[in-house]
Parts: sequence; C-alpha cells; structure tokens
Amino acid sequence: MTGVAGGEAMSRAEFDALFDELTDWSRAFERPPGTLGARVAESALAGTRLVREGEVVLLAHPLDTEAGPDNTKPALFYMADIGDSATQEPRCHMDFVGVDYHGKSVTHLDAPAHMGFRDLLYGGIPADEAITSKGARHASVDALGAVVRHAVLLDVPASKGLDWLEPGTAITGDDLLEAARWAPVAVEPGAIVFVRTGHGARRQALGAWDPSELSAGLHPSAMRTVTAWEPAVLGSDGDSDVRPSPVPGVHSPVHALTLIAQGMPLLDNVALEQLSTTCRRLGRYSFLCTIAPLVVPGGTGSPVTPLAVF
Repeated sequence: MTGVAGGEAMSRAEFDALFDELTDWSRAFERPPGTLGARVAESALAGTRLVREGEVVLLAHPLDTEAGPDNTKPALFYMADIGDSATQEPRCHMDFVGVDYHGKSVTHLDAPAHMGFRDLLYGGIPADEAITSKGARHASVDALGAVVRHAVLLDVPASKGLDWLEPGTAITGDDLLEAARWAPVAVEPGAIVFVRTGHGARRQALGAWDPSELSAGLHPSAMRTVTAWEPAVLGSDGDSDVRPSPVPGVHSPVHALTLIAQGMPLLDNVALEQLSTTCRRLGRYSFLCTIAPLVVPGGTGSPVTPLAVF
C-alpha cells in the first residue's frame, strides 16, 4: 500500500521568515549546546520510568560496504591483521573501518556544526571562522555528550493505514498531530522524537532507490509543530527533509531549521521498522532511548546505534 506524493512549494522569502521565527540561540554557548542542554536529568528519569518489559530494539542499520542506489559512499572495511604471523598466544585479529557517514545509508547523528545557513552556524558564529580543516570549533559532536532521554515514535504511515509513504511525500504539522493522536502519545518537552515514513518497508518490498533525489520527509512548515513540542532531538528513517526540497535554493530546509535555528541534533537513517512493530505489539509508542556518539574532537556528527528500551 502506498501514499500520495505532494507538498506545497515555499518561496525563499517565506522560508527566511520561518527561519527567523523559529531561531533560538539562547543556549548556543552552553554545554551541551542547543536543545540537548534542556531538561537533561528530567528527561532521563522520565525515560527510565518507561522501562517495563526489558526489551531492547536496535535502531541502526548494518554498515553497508557495497555501493548501491541509496549508498554512494560505502564504508571501507578490511582486516588489518588476521594473526597469520603471530608467534605468541593468543593470536590477534584486527580490523579497520573507515566511513563517510553523512549521507543516506549510515545511521548517524548530525551535530549543530554539520551545516551553516546565511554563512552562520548555530548561535550566529561565522561558518568560515568556526569550520576548519581540523574540524568545528563550535557546536561539534564532542560537546554533545551521551544522550539518555524519553522518546516517542510518530508512525505517520501507520496512522493513515499505510505501509509506507511514497518518496516525495511531504509530512505536515497536521500529519504529526494525527500520528500522535493515533498512537496515542503525548510529546513532552525534552523528548527524542522519531518520525517514521516507512522508508525501510518500501525498500524491502520494492528495492533501493536514490533518496537524495526523492524521499518522504517533513515539510518545512511542520517545524512549527515540532518546535512547539520542544524536543531535544529529531530523528527519522530518512534524513527528516522531504526531497526534492520545496524551497528553491535551500536543499535541506529542515536541517537548517533544526541544526542552525534551534541547535537541535538530527538522527538520520534510523532503522524504525522493528521499532514500529514492537510499539504496535506492546501497545505504546513511548520508551527510553540512549545514544552514545563517538567523541570526535571538532566532529560534525558521528555514526551511532541508538537503542530503544521498553
């Protein structure tokens, strides 16, 4: 079963006004910066109270070492030492992994420093000054720390009786509210909000495609609903942006409205199919979520394996 592609165009002037409306740089120089600096202990405690069954769901895809329509930057993996020349016991088997994780394949976290808009990073820092060949000097992933929060799944296609949304479908604020009512779930301030489009279900049924060109995701206007909830992190089984972008000249408007306007980290390419199944089986769409990014000094993000704990 499929959805219907759509989404109203937004002019650059309208988007610029929306960016200014949603911009909040009040926590830009805290540690952690941005939305992760609010309700840290409160949200962690709320999440631990959601652990009842003792079930853990992994929310990351396996690293893809082969190129494909949806993976133009495969991870490099090889055995650095298979122990053939070992003279002492035990023999060591060592491997190497290298990955350009920003893209459409690897499950990863975007730190606010990942993108700039109007030549500025989150907090109004000039991008040319803060981003160097050695990394970011502001709002980088090493400033974020570990994330332990209560979380919710907004299963948009399920709320509409669909298996997935067709690539190109723009999710509106009303769609998010409908998914929350359908669950039902209350999105409390400080939460991690996951938005399922059904990307994984469609890929399994119909095969891979290039989500850089066409993918379901949030219309920029939906960010009014998201920011009103005051979440700490936004995540999706795509990269949160509907593609193609409805804003001429802005390729990732939702990235701009989260990372740069709000200092809100994004979780991209999250594996949400098992989570959707588990939520439906248990009859609840709220849970504890943990994320531990690699501590990369100056990094603009990190591959991650988020865990949902019920």
